[in-house]
Amino acid sequence: MRILIVEDDLEAADAMERGLIEAGHDCTRAADGELGLAAARGGEFDVMIVDRMMPKMNGVQLIETLRREGDQTPVLFLSALGEVGDRVAGLQAGGDDYLVKPYAFAELSARVEALARRRETGSVQTLLRVGELEMDLIGRAVHRQGKEIDLQPREFQLLEFMMRHAGQSVTRTMLLEKVWEYHFDPQTNVIDVHISRLRAKIDKGFDRPMLQTVRGAGYRLDA
Repeated sequence: MRILIVEDDLEAADAMERGLIEAGHDCTRAADGELGLAAARGGEFDVMIVDRMMPKMNGVQLIETLRREGDQTPVLFLSALGEVGDRVAGLQAGGDDYLVKPYAFAELSARVEALARRRETGSVQTLLRVGELEMDLIGRAVHRQGKEIDLQPREFQLLEFMMRHAGQSVTRTMLLEKVWEYHFDPQTNVIDVHISRLRAKIDKGFDRPMLQTVRGAGYRLDA
């Protein structure tokens, strides 16, 4: 298994890496969030172990960035912050599991292996998350900050496509082909109407707009 360790405590990282190598895993290390981001972007990993509190870029910022870019590698957060709110914040940022320091290496190893198994058996993604916006593909439910958002079927399809391409500019042609299954431009304002309705539902009443218009390019969903 290929594991990325992002941990600024060198002693802790040494011990973790030594134990994981002895267990037969291949480890790559990064000593701060920015180096971790570069390593994650430059390699394929089965699991990432990420410390929450780090210089330059903390673990939550690191994983939020990767999730916006579409990286779905399972993440185990490590932190001395063990309050419920801290754990929830880590999971909402895109983490898959959370282990409070100090921890037993045997537990860390077991959690890493569980995340890897979950990835192997869960190849079909059923939950999409972009920042504070969540979509349950099985339950056909959408929530932002815990508030349920009622969407019509086409709005749901549109948002699903935008969430799968979060952080990227999505063109009208892409939306026509993938959401409406049109391989030609019908010369209507159907996209503008649905984008306007969707924006009103997922952004109205919240502090930050997520659905952006990219002038001359299309639209983008940002966390």
